[in-house]
Amino acid sequence: MINRHGYKAPLPPHAINYRANIRALAELGYTDIVSLNSVGSLKPELPPGTFVSCADYVCFQQGPVTFFDDELRGGAPGIANNLIPKLTAALAPEFKIETGKVYVQMRGPRFETKAEIRVVKDWGDVIGMTAAHEADLCTEAGLNYNSLALIDNYANGLEGTEIDFAKFKDLVKSNQARVNRLFERMLEILGE
Repeated sequence: MINRHGYKAPLPPHAINYRANIRALAELGYTDIVSLNSVGSLKPELPPGTFVSCADYVCFQQGPVTFFDDELRGGAPGIANNLIPKLTAALAPEFKIETGKVYVQMRGPRFETKAEIRVVKDWGDVIGMTAAHEADLCTEAGLNYNSLALIDNYANGLEGTEIDFAKFKDLVKSNQARVNRLFERMLEILGE
């Protein structure tokens, strides 16, 4: 397991060495990656505390992270989700996972403005800062990327909310027991 933000002082999303993380997993011989992301909801019907799996993504704000800086290659980007049917079936009924969602990636480390959310809210279901980079690199490295995400907040302005970083950190902390249990169950399922 890799903590993308690091284990001591957490790195902000734009400072994560995505290439090193994905390259290490590939060199260790992994073929299937399950990523868990903290995301904001762009839809009122997807409240905080909901687990989702994204099947596609939008990433316009910044260029993709790639292993091929000097070449025109890399293949068609995407999310394989080859393990998601097995995981959603085996995790139920303890965990309900909404599948087939679309992830909108923004740069970070700051949250989006209310105006930015008004622009992108129809582009997808959830918003985050890391998954698209990881999915692109996994595709380039020949790894199957599987998307899981926990909605930790409504996006700025959605449902009348205001983004408050301290409250966001409290929400993430309050969801940690569920995340730990999810990891425990996934290890049991994938270890079989």
